[in-house]
Amino acid sequence: MFGPYTITDHDRREVLGYRLALTAVAVGQLGLLLSWRQGGDALLWPWLLLMAAGLGLALRWIHIYLRPLHRALQLFWLAGCLGGLLLAQRVGLGSMGETLREQPLWILAVGPFFAALTGVGFKEFFCFRRPEAIGVTLLLPVALLGRLSGLMPVTTTATLLTLESVLLLVLCLRKFPMPAAADVGDKSVFLHLEAQRQGSAVTPAAVSTEAAVPREAT
Repeated sequence: MFGPYTITDHDRREVLGYRLALTAVAVGQLGLLLSWRQGGDALLWPWLLLMAAGLGLALRWIHIYLRPLHRALQLFWLAGCLGGLLLAQRVGLGSMGETLREQPLWILAVGPFFAALTGVGFKEFFCFRRPEAIGVTLLLPVALLGRLSGLMPVTTTATLLTLESVLLLVLCLRKFPMPAAADVGDKSVFLHLEAQRQGSAVTPAAVSTEAAVPREAT
């Protein structure tokens, strides 16, 4: 939009990191739900740590044009992690799942974490129109809000979350064959916005071109 640019090796490493980190979130969520079904709450916390680390890194490497939106998702992630730490401190690592089931108001404490994950799902749908991204964007808030309001039993919430985590894993696996440029997006937009923040103008000569970027990129 604002001139040619180059997709660098650094860009490719960031994209690979983003995809791996988001995959870690999907694996962590599936592992957490399967562990809960088979063995209760005792061993949920390692999966929670994997999810927290994965989403934090994914939000570090995700490419979003609007910096305020990017920062908002990171703040949601941080707030949700702090809420989880507070819950663990109050009830212990082995009782977090039971407390969330029996006292749904605690969902408000960890909810911002899942709001950040929902934001990532919406970004993926907005950019690539992948149907599995719709599932992540819709099923996650429906499941948590349904449980928070008391309108949805635990079993239904767990089923929706399992379906959402499977769709998230499918979304992640489908991203790996895509060129890195698709996840980077139009770098000239980032350059233009950064130039505006610095009070200067970006010109096409500011960057060189290496390859065309698919129009679907964001």
